[in-house]
Amino acid sequence: MELGYRVIDACNRRDLDALLELMDEDVESVSRIVAMEGGLHGHDGVRRWWKSWFDTFPDYQLEIVETRDRGDVVVATVRAVGHGVGSDLPVEDNIFQASRWRNRKCVWWQVFRTKAEALEAAGLSE
Repeated sequence: MELGYRVIDACNRRDLDALLELMDEDVESVSRIVAMEGGLHGHDGVRRWWKSWFDTFPDYQLEIVETRDRGDVVVATVRAVGHGVGSDLPVEDNIFQASRWRNRKCVWWQVFRTKAEALEAAGLSE
């Protein structure tokens, strides 16, 4: 789970290079806005997600609330807070992210609406 905390830290510091160091060259990603972005592949996909997300939510911050770790697979409940660009309206919610790791690199991550969906996708039972 240490690697998951490093991902969150890199995002909160807006350190894209540190994030990419944790991502496999062929990482497959499915963000919260997959309907608009489509699937994201590799470092170029992570860069595209990074730009669109932080351009929209420039003060977005993440905090890990709970984790479920099976070594190569992690499911995390993450508290997310921020504001939309040009808005004082706060955004605050919990997201559920599943990720798969190989050789200390993330090879897949996806955000889900519910914890149960994330656990199922990761092959972990409630």
